[in-house]
Amino acid sequence: MEFVVEILMDIFHKNIVEAERLMMFVHQKGRAVVGKYPYDIAATKVEESMARAKAQGFPFRVTMEEC
Repeated sequence: MEFVVEILMDIFHKNIVEAERLMMFVHQKGRAVVGKYPYDIAATKVEESMARAKAQGFPFRVTMEEC
């Protein structure tokens, strides 16, 4: 859970309160919308999040969807 909060703060620029709220929402519901970004920015955030998770050995999934 701490890793998810760290990702939300570092990569998605959420404050601690919002990051913890989103983390708990994902924990309870299985998914959450973290933000709406242009395609290139969203792709970069997904790639950076997944790379950090892999490097630190966390099972983590981030996806992007067109809206």
